[in-house]
Amino acid sequence: IISKRNLALVFAIVLAIVGIRLFFTVNGDGRSDITILIALAYVVVGLATGALSGLLGIGGGAIMVPIMAVLFGIPSVVAKGTSLAVIIPTALMGTLRNRSNANVDLTAAVVVGITGVVMAVVGAWVSARMSDALSNALFAVLLIAVAVRMLRQAWKETARAGG
Repeated sequence: IISKRNLALVFAIVLAIVGIRLFFTVNGDGRSDITILIALAYVVVGLATGALSGLLGIGGGAIMVPIMAVLFGIPSVVAKGTSLAVIIPTALMGTLRNRSNANVDLTAAVVVGITGVVMAVVGAWVSARMSDALSNALFAVLLIAVAVRMLRQAWKETARAGG
């Protein structure tokens, strides 16, 4: 079994590679018919996204969007919109499970949620007017920053553990 630290290291490296890849043009319109093979690939992406999100405590969009853009040729704007649609059922189930364990601060959730809804509308408006190249570059920078942060955190944990 792989340790959480090693999983985080591997994932950080993958994020950095995908981030660098996003600086280059991703071909495809992402709107082809879904075959059984593509559907199975989407299931694998969903399983990996859920597992990595739970294990590493990161948002699924950081995993799902680059996979959809790089592996499936889906334009980043469509990948982001699809990722947001996926959040609805997964967030609902995660919230219900955490609420049953008293791990949800509903007041904070309402305040952050209302603000998030307003800014999601603004973000979607800006994203629809942004070029794919700029959108990919900005997302690539975000992925690389997350990867660097994860690598630094793993490095600190290794130094504290003495090895």
